[in-house]
Amino acid sequence: MMFRYIKANIPNAITCLNMLCGALACIMAFRNEEIMAGLAGYQWAFIFIGASAVFDFLDGAMARLLHAYSQIGKELDSLSDLISFGLAPTLLMFNTISSFSPGSAWAYIALIIVIFGGIRLAKFNVDDRQTTSFIGLPIPANALFWIGTVAWIHTYAYPGDIALAVITVLLSSLMVCGLPMFSLKFTSFDWKSNYKRYLLLLAAVVFVIFQGVTGFAWTVLLYIIMSAVSRRA
Repeated sequence: MMFRYIKANIPNAITCLNMLCGALACIMAFRNEEIMAGLAGYQWAFIFIGASAVFDFLDGAMARLLHAYSQIGKELDSLSDLISFGLAPTLLMFNTISSFSPGSAWAYIALIIVIFGGIRLAKFNVDDRQTTSFIGLPIPANALFWIGTVAWIHTYAYPGDIALAVITVLLSSLMVCGLPMFSLKFTSFDWKSNYKRYLLLLAAVVFVIFQGVTGFAWTVLLYIIMSAVSRRA
């Protein structure tokens, strides 16, 4: 009995690690420029959001491996994702705009990210069409875009309040739009059914090698373009 209980809750424990890393990312976002162990707060936020993405992948993989599915696990996963991939990038962008444009009310435009992220997750939970593909940009991909964008701002230049506001509205809207997007999950490893995933992974590696963390933003933009092109084909 105890073994079955532990087995059933292993995926939920991993999901809680996702939530924990998301909460830590939120804290680090408010220590934006502070240097800790050689890294700035926003860089630690990158790391914790990335760790959340790893745990988000592992909890589903472990649930499938152990056949440990539950309604609680499904709800817990969405709540964790909202913190890690909705609230954390929101606070990261809020503090980035506030840092580069002190006192600007435009920083509050970042709140759209978590609001639309919550709508995205709610729609996903009640939509049985999104089992093998997605409708709208997945919230973890949206978070990766903002990691790349913040890295670009710190590496190159601040594009301005209005430019960032436009980008924020456009990317957030993609989470709740009706654009079909191919799933990033592998059900097999053959080329024919996974060529888009392999191409995207290859592109991600190239982007990160040549652009560093900024490459994540370019990867997400390529994912959006590939999905839009696939829809037309």
